[in-house]
Amino acid sequence: MAFTFAATKREEQGTGASRRLRRAGSIPGIIYGGNQPVINVTFDHNELFHLLRNEKFHSSVVTADVEGSKEAVILRATQWHPFKQQVLHLDFQRVAADQKLHTKVPLHFVNAEVSPGVKLDGGIVSHVLTELDISCLPANLPEFIEVDLKDLASGHSVHVSQLKLPAGVEVVHHGEGDPVVATILQVRGGGEAEATPAA
Repeated sequence: MAFTFAATKREEQGTGASRRLRRAGSIPGIIYGGNQPVINVTFDHNELFHLLRNEKFHSSVVTADVEGSKEAVILRATQWHPFKQQVLHLDFQRVAADQKLHTKVPLHFVNAEVSPGVKLDGGIVSHVLTELDISCLPANLPEFIEVDLKDLASGHSVHVSQLKLPAGVEVVHHGEGDPVVATILQVRGGGEAEATPAA
């Protein structure tokens, strides 16, 4: 799915100007990177609010139509109102087809219900990570990375090194070791609780 949205250049800056824009149904934001100057822009709140509700929008190269000039960008930061369903500010970074980008993509967990740890032992899946830092060219950017739990036994874990990454995608790992992605926790009770009186 390709996402395209409109952006308008803005001259006014500062808290007062941003407040006026938000009252008028617009979102202030910036587009930066790509060896080009930062441009201050505004977006239509309703249009971007609905796009932000789509998970794919957060991990896709999207197109900002800045007054007729198309910019390939990726969402970098979203500022929300503390308690209203209102977007306060958006940051987008330009991307170039021949330059690797570093971003986060969501993890999608599948087959938990048929894994031995859940189906046979009644365990509970604990999602330690829900997204992954990756590096790749824009053309190779996946919408998500699948984590298959079908062979996972109770008390065992899936690690980052065990994930099947799409072609051209590398994990950006900070620190040492091999981080846990998900684990199946053993649920105490059941057989143990019944065995105690008998003993």
